[in-house]
Amino acid sequence: MTTQAQSQVVFQEAAVHNLDQNAKKRRGRRLRPAGSRTSFTLFLCIVPFLVLAFLFSYLPLYGWIYSLYDYKPALGLQGSEFVGLQWFQMLVSSPTQMAQIGQVLLNTLAISFLGIATSVLPLFFAILLNEIKAPWFRNSVQTLTALPNFISWVLVYMIAFSLFSSSGLVNDVLNDAGLITTPIKFLDSDQNVWITMTLWSIWKGLGWGAIIYLASIAGIDQTLYESARIDGAGRFQLMRHITIPQLMPTYLVLLLLSIANILNNGMEQYYVFQNAFNKEYIQVLDLYVYNIGMTGNSLSLATAIGMLKSLISVALLLSVNAISKRVRGESIV
Repeated sequence: MTTQAQSQVVFQEAAVHNLDQNAKKRRGRRLRPAGSRTSFTLFLCIVPFLVLAFLFSYLPLYGWIYSLYDYKPALGLQGSEFVGLQWFQMLVSSPTQMAQIGQVLLNTLAISFLGIATSVLPLFFAILLNEIKAPWFRNSVQTLTALPNFISWVLVYMIAFSLFSSSGLVNDVLNDAGLITTPIKFLDSDQNVWITMTLWSIWKGLGWGAIIYLASIAGIDQTLYESARIDGAGRFQLMRHITIPQLMPTYLVLLLLSIANILNNGMEQYYVFQNAFNKEYIQVLDLYVYNIGMTGNSLSLATAIGMLKSLISVALLLSVNAISKRVRGESIV
């Protein structure tokens, strides 16, 4: 066999070997599940958020240990006296403490129920906003109503003070018009505090709360509207029989989460609006915990109350989840 023939045979053998190797690789890729690689990639995308959730939501639970000590910041945890369940016993053994907590819980539940009762406003606002045909006007209204959500409660209180204080704009206008002779105390009064706080919350969160409903409206099948129009349905009939029923699942999920979160009002709004006149009716549970821990310098008692609030919130979430599963056939957790 000549050298040229031998080279040709070697080349053919190498080509066949390469073809076999490529075929094996292709078979290996076909046998390997494509979903596992995609799932692992998606898992890597959420790892940073899992780390953040652990750092800010679960790691701070270690602070519950302070409820078992008579914690003194100057001495630290090691130098503080271990008292066991003393702070929990104090909550139920002192009549004064029980009466104060009762008023705080009444404030918290009243404001929360008012918030739940007005939770339909973002839904209807989103529906009406979606019916605006001029895009520039719809976008302008949506931007202006969502903008207050990004304003801190400190600035909101500055606006409220400029308008509704004894020397504010509203009292000046009413006085100049001869409608009043003495300034109306809008802010320095303990009357209608729950309603006032609810109205400020609506003003601040109405446009922002409507965004999720606008996204849900955008996902409604347009063939439903086209079929209804062919049958002669008008604009209000479309809203009543298509838009509102299609938004109900989203609204019910948010409603159930609100009920489970009924003890968590936050404290920023009530902290800036509180004063000596309305403190009794504006002090919600979160603000009460802050006042005890920081103003009253009783961090251990504040930790005990916050711990009980968290446990009750978890119990409410599980209860609402069970009710949702029984009534709707779907759970939220």
